[in-house]
Amino acid sequence: MRTPLVSPNFNNRAPGLPIDTLVVHYTGMQTCQAAVDRLCDKDAQVSAHYLIDEDGTVYRLVDEDKRAWHAGVSWWRGAMDINGRSIGIELVNPGHEFGYRAFPDAQMVALEGLASAILKRHPISPRNVVGHADIAPRRKLDPGELFDWQRLARFGIGLWVDDVQPIEMRPGEVYLMLAAFGYDMTDFPAALMAFQRHFRPALVNGLPDGETAGLLKALLRTR
Repeated sequence: MRTPLVSPNFNNRAPGLPIDTLVVHYTGMQTCQAAVDRLCDKDAQVSAHYLIDEDGTVYRLVDEDKRAWHAGVSWWRGAMDINGRSIGIELVNPGHEFGYRAFPDAQMVALEGLASAILKRHPISPRNVVGHADIAPRRKLDPGELFDWQRLARFGIGLWVDDVQPIEMRPGEVYLMLAAFGYDMTDFPAALMAFQRHFRPALVNGLPDGETAGLLKALLRTR
């Protein structure tokens, strides 16, 4: 079930700017209704194109041809106005502040269907399927280390690599690869932790270790 357009928090996209990024968030609120209320509160000045409840119900809050206000101050692969060129999907989850937990199967199934349809409508490359933490690593953690990016990649949504061998690299080399992949490198440890939450969630330590270097090198080859 999908609701009609309900959020007042949107504006027009800039003419000619492509929709080339898909951003996954968690709500960080205790209930779905609390998230709906905030995303539809004009005074809150936040919104997303879609919200998916834990039971798999999909709410359409802002039409895709409009600019929703979900990314905030962000940066990805040289672009700063991520709101202007992206689709934002919020997943109901209490987040790290209120009892972070795994995302239920029904919610992930709904996300797979929705994201697949979005990718058919817009020229979004696998490397531009990102989490909020990827585009704002100093401010955000979501969707976090419990989000199953590997599962999404099996459906052709985003990137993932398996069976990568660790390699020894100097921190400066890891820095350059992380920048080449697309991260804002204003804060190296924060960007590295965002990368690890996405691609090495079993150990998020902010260190440029051999496994992280191996993952980066393998992922850069997939572009």
